[in-house]
Amino acid sequence: MGDLTVPYTLTAGATTVPCEPEQTVLDAFLRSGQWMPNSCNQGTCGTCKIRIHSGEVDHRNSPEQTLTPDERTAGYALACQTTPCSDAVLDTPAGQDSSGTHMLRDVMATVIEVRDIAAETRRVLLTADEPLEFSAGQYVELMVPGTSVRRRYSLANPPSEPKQLELHVRRQPGGTASEWIFGSIEVGERVEITGPYGDFTFDAESAGPMALLGGGTGLAPLKGIVRHALVLNPDREILLYHGVRTCADVYDADFFRELEARHPGFRYVTCVSRETGGDREGYVTDAFVEDVSSAKEFTGYICGSDAFVEASVKSFKRRRMSPRRIRRERFTAAG
Repeated sequence: MGDLTVPYTLTAGATTVPCEPEQTVLDAFLRSGQWMPNSCNQGTCGTCKIRIHSGEVDHRNSPEQTLTPDERTAGYALACQTTPCSDAVLDTPAGQDSSGTHMLRDVMATVIEVRDIAAETRRVLLTADEPLEFSAGQYVELMVPGTSVRRRYSLANPPSEPKQLELHVRRQPGGTASEWIFGSIEVGERVEITGPYGDFTFDAESAGPMALLGGGTGLAPLKGIVRHALVLNPDREILLYHGVRTCADVYDADFFRELEARHPGFRYVTCVSRETGGDREGYVTDAFVEDVSSAKEFTGYICGSDAFVEASVKSFKRRRMSPRRIRRERFTAAG
């Protein structure tokens, strides 16, 4: 950070926030409790693209495939990558969603449990030193102890559990975080987390049925969303489809079967694509289309790889789900 006594000033509409010279525009707004659209936080999705009306900025590592030279010339910038070189005036962020407005914070936490839950997949439970306010579906960045490496993990716990944080981690061969989580990690270890991030959140305005499609550890944020939704309305109709390649990749089945027993409107379906087994053989997208004749009244949530998200969106639209009711989170593999 630069001189803490003389930060730059960023103005968007009626909102003004301070920003240090080495602080990103997105970080400045979120740490001030001001909403700004964000998703990947690494310059690849373009969700946080904004227009700078006046002032100088440093685009740093903004990829050209996300922010083209023509866009830079026109004054556009990626808020998650861009730092200020002077005071600046920005466009007011469009489509504000107050459900994701929680102050970005750095919190220390303690590892309290590490458990294998599926093939190459572990659950990590952390107890935060202080409550972390977030919306169901959001994620945190975790700093791997002893390194400067940060990795993003969705929160599988609901907002009603702001101190016990649940992460689902799939091994990435050779990855720094994987080597720690599947190797030297110890209960009692202290870690730094930053959050919350992301626009993939529970839609508090919707009251109708929900459909959630998750691929692999894309189940994590969906678990938090389902739990939160059932607390608000125990009788809500909710369909959760978990897509995996093999039966060994299925996890938390007992947990969701118990939810089914307690909530008649909730249905949990496992779909195994590469071998016999699960509730259904094949892909979650096909299972959803087979099960639902019309999703016109549904709100949809999708989390998984790019291909998984694209296929799931098509399935929702085939069943007439409104595009504005489809929320999605694309997983970016990182070690």
